[in-house]
Amino acid sequence: MLDRKPLAATPNATFRFARGAARAGIISNPRSRRNWTVDLERKIGPGVLAAAPTTNDQLVATLRSFAEQKLELLVIDGGDGTVRDVLSAAAGIYGDDLPPLALLPSGKTNALALDLGIPVGWTLQDAMTAHAEGRIQTRSPIEIRRDAEEPLCGFIFGVGGFVMATELAQGTHRLGAIDGLAVGLSLVGAVAQTCFGSHANRWRVGEKVEILDYSTGETKVRDLYLLLASTLHKMPLGIKPLGTTSTGLDVLAVEAPPRMLPVAAAAIVAGREGGWLERKGYHHAHAVPPVQLKLERGFILDGELFPGGTIDVRTGAPIRFVTP
Repeated sequence: MLDRKPLAATPNATFRFARGAARAGIISNPRSRRNWTVDLERKIGPGVLAAAPTTNDQLVATLRSFAEQKLELLVIDGGDGTVRDVLSAAAGIYGDDLPPLALLPSGKTNALALDLGIPVGWTLQDAMTAHAEGRIQTRSPIEIRRDAEEPLCGFIFGVGGFVMATELAQGTHRLGAIDGLAVGLSLVGAVAQTCFGSHANRWRVGEKVEILDYSTGETKVRDLYLLLASTLHKMPLGIKPLGTTSTGLDVLAVEAPPRMLPVAAAAIVAGREGGWLERKGYHHAHAVPPVQLKLERGFILDGELFPGGTIDVRTGAPIRFVTP
């Protein structure tokens, strides 16, 4: 997200919020697909703070300035990656005092916005009206912690085959596929790569993952083809790989090499779990407590690859989102 244009508008001490409206600020990602040809100044009305930070330092400085202004509504103009960057930076600034958030879905992938029922084309004025009318939903993010670093906060986490499927998705983005279409093409590509590859194929061999369950103290080592986790209630295209979702962290873990994959994949995206799927190595879990993972390779959080190693994965505190 954060590496391009200069700030579009920087908050300052003499700023005046619009009379009678919520004290609102918007953080916009100029690289988001639907922002390429749109001037931020045209998106905002009078009395709204606005910035387009291009580095993490600028993002942190913007959020600190917004916090000093005691915002009542923080608007994120971008896709899932932009939301992840803002939430991760905001955790150390706002703590438990994060104001309600509104999303303007303008990225290549907008899974969180889809889950919340926010349509493409939703405007800042729509969000401010919804805020005034008290239309709020909550979602808890996934928190990824590593040593003394600030946590990463996102909503879709994946290891193993999910990393390679995300690489395929990025390829479909370059071909012009976005949102659900990109997800669909990536799923088809991932299944094909796995089914038609040899036993030594990197899609089939999986990754060794060490899992420490903090609630029981038990440690397991598993060879996993794929590990997928999310706190979203709904996924793009209406697929249900996590089965019956809970209010916490839902997980799908697939043993390597995957067995009966074409049949199992069809059942899993339809929301099936347990039974023969469990016996064949397709394991679902819901409201999963905090765990420590030791990963040989990297992991994906909301579309971006991060280094592996030892990480803590847990459900974060609920966040308020303004919705239609």
